[in-house]
Amino acid sequence: MDSAWDELTLAFSRTSMFPFFDIAHYLVSVMALKHQPGAEAVALRNPLSSWFTAMLHCFGGGILSCVLLAEPPLRFLANHTNILLASSIWYITFFCPCDLVCQGYSFLPVQLLAAGMKEVTRTWKIVGGVTHASSYYKNGWIVMIAVGWARGAGGTIVTNFEQLVKGSWKPETEEWLKLSYPAKVTLLGSVIFTFQHTKYLSISKHNLMFFYTIFLVTTKITMMLTKTSVSPFASFEDILGRMLFGRQQQFSTCGKKNEIKSSFNGTGSSTSKPTIDASDKVKKKHTKKTE
Repeated sequence: MDSAWDELTLAFSRTSMFPFFDIAHYLVSVMALKHQPGAEAVALRNPLSSWFTAMLHCFGGGILSCVLLAEPPLRFLANHTNILLASSIWYITFFCPCDLVCQGYSFLPVQLLAAGMKEVTRTWKIVGGVTHASSYYKNGWIVMIAVGWARGAGGTIVTNFEQLVKGSWKPETEEWLKLSYPAKVTLLGSVIFTFQHTKYLSISKHNLMFFYTIFLVTTKITMMLTKTSVSPFASFEDILGRMLFGRQQQFSTCGKKNEIKSSFNGTGSSTSKPTIDASDKVKKKHTKKTE
């Protein structure tokens, strides 16, 4: 039984992402670009700019990981097959007659299949980033985490830079500030695979890849079916935030309450003094009259 399970997970870890899983990744990325306001007008007015933006959406994680490792950021252009494949997906998405690609993508089963296959590629990108960083820094586990995180979810950061160049960047959409669910789950995966790679986690890589991918696909499909954007880590983040950062808030609220009490006592004492002085004056006047 164990040998059959190992063979299954090992075969899964050796699955090639080209071409079907890569097609799903490019399709989801380009469709996300097309749904942005004004993207279709840009494609008609300036196809080269639209194509370059689509390539950033498709290969942004690889570009950012190259920048972190001081490698040529345009190295992704050397893979001619993937560039042609992504360019084909971009072309038929924006310029297909009768918009047939978007109409086919509008069906929910197609979206679920494409999104699930894209999450599979996320696992492969994280593992590739951690392994690639370890070839430069064997004991630099922080570097491995950063590069794995960048390769798995760095596309949004690169596209934010592209929006900054075009003048359409908004600070509230910055990925580093809001940390969307893909960024969080990719960071978690990068930490786990880094610990496994550095022998701090006693589990085989193919088993870990299988379990992590199942978690990604199941969570993504569940979020799409329920139409919710709430992160599955929301409750854990709330508990952890209260444990680590809630104590200081409690102290600050207690300090404010003490200040209010002290100010209230101070005003009470100051108001009591004039009443005492007034009563003394009344007594003095009364004694003078009696005299």
